[in-house]
Amino acid sequence: MNRANYQKKLEELLQSLKEEGRTGDRAPSLFLHSCCAPCSSYVLEYLCEWFFITVFYFNPNISEREEYTRRAEEQKRLIAAYNAERRGHPILAVEGDYAPERFFRQAAGLETCPEGGERCLRCFDLRLRETAAQAKGRGFAFFGTTLTISPLKDADRLNAIGSGLSEEYGVAWLPSDFKKKNGYKRSVELSAEYGLYRQDYCGCAFSKAERERTRGEGRSFAGETKEIGYTGEKA
Repeated sequence: MNRANYQKKLEELLQSLKEEGRTGDRAPSLFLHSCCAPCSSYVLEYLCEWFFITVFYFNPNISEREEYTRRAEEQKRLIAAYNAERRGHPILAVEGDYAPERFFRQAAGLETCPEGGERCLRCFDLRLRETAAQAKGRGFAFFGTTLTISPLKDADRLNAIGSGLSEEYGVAWLPSDFKKKNGYKRSVELSAEYGLYRQDYCGCAFSKAERERTRGEGRSFAGETKEIGYTGEKA
């Protein structure tokens, strides 16, 4: 089965914005869901000259408040640093409600589902659905997510969810596969440059339990992308 090249789709979209003169002060607005500062680092660097970006930190899958707060604060710190450096258009930030009960309702009955399975898809839908709804209510031109930068996330599935929500809410979806063109590698470099906290599990209780179990067995946890040695795919 041929897989769609979402990096190419994104490049074609950016080219069309340029041809239409939708750059500079006429650049469109983007409501960008972010899972964490490290994953957003490259994405913001890449897109801040093309869009007026508002980062939406909405991650009810993070089961522990201390972990949630730590990641949220790192996100804000990175955005402040980028704005101070004037890398592109100023970046704004919105923090969603911390509502882990919403995630647990979505995960009900799927507690033993393996990582990357149906439970994760429901989690993606929960976070992207809220992003689409907020983007619609706030009048944004586009919505998107940083999740596709992870080599462990299926860009086809994420883009399928986003495209479906785009039709449902009437807001344009930003296609992406940010791991392409060494995007993931660049996020690792930026994380080191800014001293960002790089977590070793997605945030949910099930992912954490899997991490602890595999560590106990002397194996590396699949969520620890920093141990995989992934250098990024070229489009």
